[in-house]
Amino acid sequence: QVQLMESGGGSVETGGSTRLACTYSDNRLALGWFRQAPGKEREGVVAIDRDSVVRTGDSVWGRFTIVKDTAMKILYLDMNSLKPEDTAMYYCAATYRLLGSSVLLRAAEYEHWGQGTLVTVCS
Repeated sequence: QVQLMESGGGSVETGGSTRLACTYSDNRLALGWFRQAPGKEREGVVAIDRDSVVRTGDSVWGRFTIVKDTAMKILYLDMNSLKPEDTAMYYCAATYRLLGSSVLLRAAEYEHWGQGTLVTVCS
């Protein structure tokens, strides 16, 4: 059974940084961070496949990165230079499917989801 649990989040000032963590249950999973703001569709942020290929969304390119700790089974999302438009619920997602890099940031490709954690960027 796939288990995902996000932690971190909270309120951050514009221009600040924060780190989210996703504890997962199996290193064979492809993993991704997604976010959803009120009234908007779920958006792929950063994802990593089983071969450690990483895809980063255009809206966070150069600001967000991921660190995968396979020993502890934790996927971190480091968020820098935060903007008010980064305010959203952030979700960790996983799949055992072999995903091509072109679909790594597609939410529909993932069948396992965490509960989410809220990040609010204050202006």
